[in-house]
Amino acid sequence: MGRSASLPRGLVDRFRARDGVWPDDTGCRMLHVDMDAFYASVEIRERPELASVPVVVGGVGGRGVVCSANYIAREYGVRSAMPTAHARRLIPNAVYLPPQFDLYQEVSRGVMAIFRDITPLVEPLSLDEAFLDVGGALRRLGLTPGGIGELVRSRVFADHGVSCSVGVAPTKFLAKLASGMCKPDGMMVVPSSDVLDFLHPLPVSALWGVGAKTAARLEELGLETVADVARTPLPRLRRMIGVALAEHLFALASGVDDRAVVPTSREKSIGAEETFEVDHHDRALLRRELLRLSERSTGSLRAKGLRGRTVSIKVRFSDFTTITRSRTLPVSTDVTQEVYRTAAELLDTQVPPGAVRLIGVRIEGLDNADSAQQLIFDAPERGWREADQAADQARSRFGSLAVRPASLLRESPERTVEPEPKPE
Repeated sequence: MGRSASLPRGLVDRFRARDGVWPDDTGCRMLHVDMDAFYASVEIRERPELASVPVVVGGVGGRGVVCSANYIAREYGVRSAMPTAHARRLIPNAVYLPPQFDLYQEVSRGVMAIFRDITPLVEPLSLDEAFLDVGGALRRLGLTPGGIGELVRSRVFADHGVSCSVGVAPTKFLAKLASGMCKPDGMMVVPSSDVLDFLHPLPVSALWGVGAKTAARLEELGLETVADVARTPLPRLRRMIGVALAEHLFALASGVDDRAVVPTSREKSIGAEETFEVDHHDRALLRRELLRLSERSTGSLRAKGLRGRTVSIKVRFSDFTTITRSRTLPVSTDVTQEVYRTAAELLDTQVPPGAVRLIGVRIEGLDNADSAQQLIFDAPERGWREADQAADQARSRFGSLAVRPASLLRESPERTVEPEPKPE
């Protein structure tokens, strides 16, 4: 979606509870659950004294970007992906915190486990949001869809101390719209009989797939609301904006969305990247960063029971020119040293000299570790894999810094953190 959508004030109460009674949720099997300012909320859970002040999570250096901001900070205009320097100009007295991705992933795993305890049909979209199809859980739990939404909200807060917002609707698209409209810490139910009353007052930017440019184009054509799209004859709409986009938007504007919840979405790649506070030419320093990023990436692979066959690196120079280089290995791997060695060779042989602003490692061509056969059984990587597994166990028990490669113990360059990308 493009700009955030909202209903006219007079219609909002129609889709919320009145005196504890929710609108008719018969047939509303789709839930969209979205955590509220997730990273910031987890930080505030750890430090409750921050609950009443603006909190911004992200890169804290000169080139940092905002990963998350609590709702107090958002009132000042702070948004995700905004440069931290801009946020500091808006609210210089806010609390600025570096992200703790390991902590957020731990909380996310617990939240997703709650969802899966309610229904096996859970489709995560990122660490902090998911679709749930609760149609098969209604009889087992003895609850309506709205009742399950309330159960989700109460269990997430009770078990993890963070809040979420829930949209309950007949389709995925409507459920996602509803969860966005009831933030923070709210729930909204869109009855099957009221779908068009809910949709049609909204701006065209509310339609899934309509960004700023498409919205501007539609508005130029006189299509300002979802109702305008729905009332335009489809043949005319095809001539105006093209067949594929017209059919997609006309269906959504008419309340039609046949997408099912897909409980397992196979990841295509796993990686990590860093933006330096100061541009660097030093290849030895860049190789150390590649080792650090390879360690993070392969740790994620092993935690998810995956291996990958293609290693790629991303390099952004001081003028923002960005290049990627990749190499496909003979067999899939989850070994830090093997990924690092490949990444370092790509840096040394395929990346021209220059001042580097950002560097990243990504592992692609993923498959399950159980099915990824190691064809060369006496390869030296076997010893490295055992070392990696031992290090994983130590870090799980004693923390992420318990075991590090020796070359990473020396002084590191100043780095900032890019926003955690959504899973691909």
